[in-house]
Amino acid sequence: MTSRPPLVLTVAGSDSGGGAGIQADLKTMLALGVHGMSVLTAVTAQNSRGVQGVWELPTDAVRAQYRAVVDDIGVHAVKTGMLASAVLVETVAELLADTGAPVVVDPVGVSKHGDPLLAESALDSVRRRLLPRATVATPNLDEVTQLTGVHVARESDMRVAAEAVLSYGPDWVLIKGGHLPTGQEAVDLLTDGTEEHWLRAPRHDNRHTHGTGCTLASAVASGLAKGLAVPEAVREAKEYVTGAIAAGFALGEGIGPVDHGWRTR
Repeated sequence: MTSRPPLVLTVAGSDSGGGAGIQADLKTMLALGVHGMSVLTAVTAQNSRGVQGVWELPTDAVRAQYRAVVDDIGVHAVKTGMLASAVLVETVAELLADTGAPVVVDPVGVSKHGDPLLAESALDSVRRRLLPRATVATPNLDEVTQLTGVHVARESDMRVAAEAVLSYGPDWVLIKGGHLPTGQEAVDLLTDGTEEHWLRAPRHDNRHTHGTGCTLASAVASGLAKGLAVPEAVREAKEYVTGAIAAGFALGEGIGPVDHGWRTR
């Protein structure tokens, strides 16, 4: 009998265009050899040009999906993405409290196209309830500013940003510096406040990067489910997402997705 792969649960919104959200998470997990499971928090009408509509699921539906998976199947790591509202953030934080598996929190605030995916009223719940549950938090620079007020203009500012996010309680924070004007390199900072790991990768001249954040967080969760330490899980995730960005392809009239299956092409 074939042995069971590690189990990873994504708690996030759906992207009807297939580039981000639950769809990106499950594709990433399959590509990295873990079994992906899902709790849907919201449905979006979304394509390469942006988000046309968002419909949150009731908290009872979110809670029932989570309990159905965790109580019967179990889980080795959880990844959270789009949670949309304060009540959904609070519900998910409560569910995570007794799960006992590593948690990767991607504090999704806006889409690649600039569409808001988290209510302003939910930010305090993310700070107080969700980030303290995180083994790793993975904010991009816009999300850092949303959560902490810190503006990152240069590489040295990333330390300040990391300290600000860590003050809310995650074990580790990965500050994603992809939006920084750092020439030919994309630079991220991973730290727990003591150790520092600067992760550098070639910057690819490709505008089709939809789903990058979801993909990276899901890749980190996949590594943690396999038993990797946080720095190694993040390093492997960075390598995977860099390849996916390089292979990103045009889709529709706007920004296309990264290629989750790039290693099999």
